[in-house]
Amino acid sequence: MAVIGIDLGTTNSLASVWRNGKSELIPNAAGEVLTPSVVSVDEDGSVLVGRAARDRLISHPERTAARFKRHMGTDKTYALGGRTFTAEDLSSLVLRSLREDAEAYLGEPVEEAVVSVPAYFAEAQRAATKRAAALAGLRVERLINEPSAAAVAGRIIEGEEDKVCLVFDLGGGTLDVSLVERFGNVVSVTAVSGDNRLGGTDFDLAIAKGFCEDSGLDFETLLPRQRELLIRQAETCKMALTNQEMVVMSVDDGTISAALTLSNQWLIRKCGALFRRMTAPIQRVFLDSGVSPRELNDLVLVGGSSHMPAVRRYIARFLHKEPVKDSRPDTAVALGAGVCAGMKARLGDLRELVLTDVCPFTLGVARYNEAQPDRHLMSPIIERNSVLPTSKMGVYYTVRDGQDKVDVEIYQGEHRYCADNTLLGKLLVLVPPAPKGQQSIRIRFTYDINGLLEVEALNEAGRAERLVLQNKDMSPAEAERRLKELSHLKLHPRDREEYRAMVARGERLYAVTVGPLRQQVGELLDWYQKVLSSQEALKIAKATKRLDRFFDDAEAYLGDAALPPPEPLDNGEEEDL
Repeated sequence: MAVIGIDLGTTNSLASVWRNGKSELIPNAAGEVLTPSVVSVDEDGSVLVGRAARDRLISHPERTAARFKRHMGTDKTYALGGRTFTAEDLSSLVLRSLREDAEAYLGEPVEEAVVSVPAYFAEAQRAATKRAAALAGLRVERLINEPSAAAVAGRIIEGEEDKVCLVFDLGGGTLDVSLVERFGNVVSVTAVSGDNRLGGTDFDLAIAKGFCEDSGLDFETLLPRQRELLIRQAETCKMALTNQEMVVMSVDDGTISAALTLSNQWLIRKCGALFRRMTAPIQRVFLDSGVSPRELNDLVLVGGSSHMPAVRRYIARFLHKEPVKDSRPDTAVALGAGVCAGMKARLGDLRELVLTDVCPFTLGVARYNEAQPDRHLMSPIIERNSVLPTSKMGVYYTVRDGQDKVDVEIYQGEHRYCADNTLLGKLLVLVPPAPKGQQSIRIRFTYDINGLLEVEALNEAGRAERLVLQNKDMSPAEAERRLKELSHLKLHPRDREEYRAMVARGERLYAVTVGPLRQQVGELLDWYQKVLSSQEALKIAKATKRLDRFFDDAEAYLGDAALPPPEPLDNGEEEDL
C-alpha cells in the first residue's frame, strides 16, 4: 500500500507520491493537481469537494464553506444543508477526496499519509489535523512543517554544496518562515516563525474593502452573497496583477454596480498593514537562529500568494536578495510532503537523507508570581526552535511553609503570563512538608519529532509522576460515532465530477451576470441538464466541451469590458449534440 504526501491548504490542497526516484503530484478527478479546499452540500444531500464546491460559494453560500483551515482546533461550526460541521469534519472531507483520487490514480489502497501543517500551528491545531485524517481513513504518524517540506522539495537538496536557505511560505491563510540549512545529507530546520492569520485570503478581503472604499460602497452592509462576489472578484484581479500592470475590477449584480482600475501600487497602498506584518516573522527567525541575513544563500518563496509581484518585490527589498526563480510556489509543499512520504516508507533512494525539525513553540510550566500571586508566570523548559527530539529539565522549589504538594501546570506559548498561553495538562506531585524553598522537584520535558511530549516530575524522595501529552486521538467510541455521522455523506462519483463542476461554474456565472447574458447562461444550464439526463457519454462530452468554451468567453468578457460578448450557441449546434 502506498504512502502519500498531502498539502492540506487553506485555499487549495494537493497530494503526491514518491515513485521512480521523484516526488510526483497526483491529479484529481478533473485531471488537475490543485483541489480547492471548499466543501458544499448539494440539495440532494451529497457532498461536493473542490472546484465544483468553490463555484457554489456565490450561488449557494449558505450550503458552502471555505477557508475553514484557519479554525482547526477550535469550536467554530458551519451549518450546511441542515447539518453542522466543524473545521475538522470539513477538512476530513477534503482529505477523503484526495485519498480517493490517489487510490484511483495509483490503482491501490492508500491508508497512510504524511500531512503538512503550518510551522506555527499550535498543538490543538496539529491534533485536529490528525483527527481529520483519521476520519478520512488515513493513518498519520508524521506531520511535516510546511516550510520544511518546501525546502526538501528541491532547492535545499539540489547540488552538493552546503547552503543556508530562507523559506517564505505565504499560503491562502497562513504565513510560515523557516531558516533551513543543508550539510551533507542532513537537512536541518534551524528556526521557524509565522503568522496563522496572514495569507492570500487577507489580501483578497483587503482588496475587496479597498474597492468598496474607493467606489463609495459600504462593504459591511452588503449581503453575504455580494461580499463573497466581491472577494472572488478581488482574488481574480489579484491573480491578474501577477502578469499585467493594471486590471479593471467591476461588479454588477443588478443591485450594486461599480468599476475601478487597480494596479500593484494601489494594492500596496490598500494592503500596507499586511505587508508590514510579513517582516516580523523574518526578523524573528534570524534572531532565534543567530544567522545573519548576509549568510543567506537562497531565498525561496512558496505558497500561491507568493506569486504576487508586490510580495516578491517587498521581500526582496527587505532582505536585499532576489528570490530563486524555480521554486514552484504552488506545489513545493506538496512535492516535499511526497519526499517525506518516501522517507517514511523507507524507500531505497531516500534512505540516506536525514531531515531534522524544530519545536515551533515554547513549552514550560507555571511559576509562582510573588508580585501578582493571581497571575502565574510562564517558566520555559523547552524553548521554541529547539531541535527535535529534545529532553530538558528545570528545578523548582516550594513557595509556602508546610507545603505538601505541587500543582504542575504545563503550558505552550510565548507570552509572559500563563493565562495568555495554552494549557496542555496538569500533574500533582506530593512533597514532604517543610519550610518554603527547602523542598524541590525536578521537571523534565521530553519532546519528539511526532509531537509527543512526556513530562516527568520527580521529588527529592525519588517519587516520580509522569504525564504523556500527544496529539490527542479520538477514543474508539468517538471515532465510531463521528465516522457514522460522516459516512452517509456521499461524495459525488469521480466520473461525474467534471460535469458537476461545469454546472457549478454556470451557476456562478448566472449569479454574477445580468440582462441578456444572464438569461443566456440560464437557458444553457437548462439545456446542459437535459443532456446530462440522457446519460449518453459522447453527447455529454461534446456538450461539456462547447459549454466550457462559452464560459471561457463569458468570463473573459466580464473581466475585460473591451471584448465583445460571447457568441451564443445556436439551436443547430445544440441539436447536433
